[in-house]
Amino acid sequence: MSGDIDSIGAAVTAGLAGAAVEPARGMAAEKGGPRRCFNCGTSLVGAHCHRCGQKADIHRSFGAIGHDLVHAIFHFEGKLWNTLPLLVWRPGDLTRRYIHGERASFISPLALFLFAVFLTYAVLAMVGSGSGLSDQMAKAAAEQTRRNALQTSFRAEVERIDTRLAAAGATDAEKASLADERATLEKSAQYLGIARDLTDEERAAGPPVLEDPVEQVTSSADFLTRTKIDSGVPFIDKALQKAWANPGLLLYKLQANAYKFAWALIPLSLPFLWLLYPFSRRFHTYDHFVFITYSISFMLLLFVVVRLFNMTILGETISVAALFYVPFHMYRQLRGAYRSSRFGAIVRSILLLNFSLFAVIAFMLLLLTLGMMG
Repeated sequence: MSGDIDSIGAAVTAGLAGAAVEPARGMAAEKGGPRRCFNCGTSLVGAHCHRCGQKADIHRSFGAIGHDLVHAIFHFEGKLWNTLPLLVWRPGDLTRRYIHGERASFISPLALFLFAVFLTYAVLAMVGSGSGLSDQMAKAAAEQTRRNALQTSFRAEVERIDTRLAAAGATDAEKASLADERATLEKSAQYLGIARDLTDEERAAGPPVLEDPVEQVTSSADFLTRTKIDSGVPFIDKALQKAWANPGLLLYKLQANAYKFAWALIPLSLPFLWLLYPFSRRFHTYDHFVFITYSISFMLLLFVVVRLFNMTILGETISVAALFYVPFHMYRQLRGAYRSSRFGAIVRSILLLNFSLFAVIAFMLLLLTLGMMG
């Protein structure tokens, strides 16, 4: 089940990438017939296909590899430098112009989104998230996984000893030896920090409330692993038990799925943006899609910039500036893309900030569900 879901996520991501950068293919030219475009099969008139824009002459030489690489880099770079300044300072104009048909000079929102996702993933893989809390959380999850494995082994040994003690025919000497073995196990468990099962009173009281967030997560995870889960739905109980038993693996799956299913942020955000202009005939779902995709792309690129600056002495200054610029950017994009009034753009920006939080929470719940189902 987990493999199928991961495959779907990877396939959708690859499909979006392909759709963003690769046009559909058609028939090649027939031998001896009129010249046709190798890409779409349209009859050629001139050096380029009037239907898809591909060149009439193609090369299959080693030198063509370098030519294609240079062309791809500078072609993308040209669009990038047309797109980025507008995305940063005039996002509303970029969104509106793209929606209204000015698309040859700009990177499509989907291609920019995929570029931002890949860049974010690459930067995080090289320099890390930069959050001491996330690193401590990873260590805490790994430690909890180790303790859970030891506790499982301890329980199995205790059950084995209790079964032999309860068996008929055991001599007093054997029972004394087993009792000593059990006592030794319990002392070892206390030394290794293996927690016993919770009593009914402890389970009712719940986990303690601590000031340190890492200690709180560790304490809560430990409480959950010592609590029997019974939701009444077998597959939910099984998923939760696997998650609590191996929080380190769950954290790894969350990180991996965040990359595979980043595209899910777009459909999750669409209903919230529609609520800003309900039943409007001026704006369509496609308009909201372009707005959301450009907006998320900007947020990802801004995160990358902030993360890189955090490695310098300007890190705190850039982080604070970015924190204040995010709502201003939303205001600029709403006002420019939808031609909203100043007051209307301010109100909708406040709503959009809250809606963005809801969308992120929904995305995290989706990742958590996918991680527990694995």
